[in-house]
Amino acid sequence: MLDLSTLEGLPAPQAISVTSEADALAAIKAVFVDLATAYGLDVTGIIDLEGEPGNIQLQVGAFREVLYRAAINDAVKANLLAFAAGADLDHLAAFYDVIRLTGETDARLRARTVVAISGRSTAGSEDWYKSAALRASIRVKDVAVYRVGTGPDIRIAVLATDNFGEPDAALLAAVDAEVQKSSVRVISDRITVLSATSATVNVAADIWLLPTTPMTVFDSLEALLRQALADEGGLGFNLTRSWLVSKLQVPGVQKVSLAAPVVDTIIDDGAAVKLGTVTLTYRGRDR
Repeated sequence: MLDLSTLEGLPAPQAISVTSEADALAAIKAVFVDLATAYGLDVTGIIDLEGEPGNIQLQVGAFREVLYRAAINDAVKANLLAFAAGADLDHLAAFYDVIRLTGETDARLRARTVVAISGRSTAGSEDWYKSAALRASIRVKDVAVYRVGTGPDIRIAVLATDNFGEPDAALLAAVDAEVQKSSVRVISDRITVLSATSATVNVAADIWLLPTTPMTVFDSLEALLRQALADEGGLGFNLTRSWLVSKLQVPGVQKVSLAAPVVDTIIDDGAAVKLGTVTLTYRGRDR
């Protein structure tokens, strides 16, 4: 099965060998000297003179050869999913019936294309439904698709790009409308779209600042913590106590004493953690 991590690990293609301008110039000069000698001309030394018209022409030729080689390799990369960008990526994606959404980045379009390719193998597969959910809205950050038991009940858990991962009713409705289409839903499947943020964790901690740290550092801690989880968290991300302390221990904070949660929060691959209340108590300053 095609996987995005596999694409990201591929080396850049090199259809034609890359050379430096200096090496290209040396090769061109060698050929020029051989040809000149064959015609009875001795250009040794002269061709290396600064400002010599022949030398300038050879430098131009060497520079253009380097550019041509780079252009050939770029053209090859433009036809590969792992490296294509912009309009080139649009054309590659369109081959697999994937159209860029308004405001969609190259990275997200590339990831959606990979999922779409994998999902085309058999209708009703995990990636089949995941591809449909991702194209429902650019606000869909990730999706988990799983079957309940051995019956026809399918759950599609949605993680949002905004609102710290929590999908609102409008986003859930958009995903539901897309996956329920007759062209998507397998006739025997019963699909339920729900939020992936099924675990809520309340955080409480005592904070000590360094003597010279401004209070604005303390005031910004909750926002920083929530944003860190939005950026680094996701489906299957376990919220550990050590991770929480590391995010609160920003420059200027001397000590963090975490009171809640008392244990690490371990979740399933198809779920995501969201923060509930964040209670941070300023305990003074410490060296």
